[in-house]
Amino acid sequence: MSSEAMVAALRGISGVHVTPYTPDGEPDWPGVAAVARSIAEAGIHNIVSAGNTGEFYPMTMAEIERSHAVAAEAAAGKAKVTAGIGRSLREAVALGKAAATAGCDAVMVHHPLDPFAAPQSQADYIRAIADAVPLPVVAYIRSDAIGVADLVRVATHVNVAGVKFASTNLMLLAECIRASAGSKAIWICGLAEGWAAPFHALGARGFTSGLVNVAPERSLAIWAALEAGDYPKARALVDAIAGFEAMRTKYGNGANVTVVKEAMGLMGHKVGPVRLPGLPELNPQERADLARILEGWRARAAAAE
Repeated sequence: MSSEAMVAALRGISGVHVTPYTPDGEPDWPGVAAVARSIAEAGIHNIVSAGNTGEFYPMTMAEIERSHAVAAEAAAGKAKVTAGIGRSLREAVALGKAAATAGCDAVMVHHPLDPFAAPQSQADYIRAIADAVPLPVVAYIRSDAIGVADLVRVATHVNVAGVKFASTNLMLLAECIRASAGSKAIWICGLAEGWAAPFHALGARGFTSGLVNVAPERSLAIWAALEAGDYPKARALVDAIAGFEAMRTKYGNGANVTVVKEAMGLMGHKVGPVRLPGLPELNPQERADLARILEGWRARAAAAE
């Protein structure tokens, strides 16, 4: 797949599927396929397999590789599939090559978590993967420690389709967009629906989402409003999901995946708890609060019909 075709998908929604587990804690592969298939059939443009919402770090390398393959098969061409890769350079390259064999369309390089990684070397790490992997690369940036020059070095690599920018440093984002003007680089909102409007206003396009596991129609409505330049409508739609997204930020974002999985459980889709070191499950009060949010969505949807 060409970078140009992948860029078109990245300008839409990159939905990160959860990883369902069986009661004994093993990945539920038919469940993974069902979730990925549902997201694709909902019209989400790009499915990210083994992203953070998919519990990349608690998974083994073999599980990650299989997750990519299962998602690619389940999407069946209805959505692009991007494989989350990372950890050591050799492991990341091996995962990327396996993802290509499995039929994925791109890879997303997770931000290095090494506490002693030099900023410029993090850029070199991403570029080295882009040199070695036979698929377009999405660079996932979760820190503002990397400077503009190095971020632009990443964004303008010939095999980098886009930069998933997941820092709230909007001034840095604006500088990067200015510095890479005229290149094919695309900057993507990596902070989901709540940040999509300000990112869009600065020139970023597309956004990532975990909400697509629960309510893909809400994500698509926000994306459509932004594409139409209707910021008041986009803000109103984001306001409607604010309580859900706020719950995900609890415990230093430790409840991020937990809230998504518990919401799916409340909707009848049993996907199991989150693996440690994530928060395995919500407490009874939090679960009741989440149920009220979902019921409010249902009531408003019914009233609008």
